[in-house]
Amino acid sequence: MILSVQQSLVLVSLITLGTFLTRGMSFILFPNSKETPKYILYLGNVLPFAAIGLPIVYCLKNVSILSAPYGIPEGIAIVCVVMLHLWKYSFTVIVYLLKLSLRLSLCNCYNIKIKERNFYYVFI
Repeated sequence: MILSVQQSLVLVSLITLGTFLTRGMSFILFPNSKETPKYILYLGNVLPFAAIGLPIVYCLKNVSILSAPYGIPEGIAIVCVVMLHLWKYSFTVIVYLLKLSLRLSLCNCYNIKIKERNFYYVFI
């Protein structure tokens, strides 16, 4: 779908406005003069783990352990990511390596050929 200049400007403006409102809303709802509600503090402690777990569930949703390759490539990718996490403890490295290893394992399992010119778009 190709957008006109006016449509592109409206789209970018709405996205900018939505981002500004959602980022600034927390300062309006929870000013420094008031104490933050306990359920918001609870969500702040619980949601980061859910945010890490959600992509893992999404990546593994179609893995079948009953048919070849039995989830072995994905298992190897997960073991490598866990070992790297225990070694370096860097979430940024973990997220990118998880993406890379799962995409590589999927490409190898299904014999997908990767063109060199699209390497950046496939793996990043």
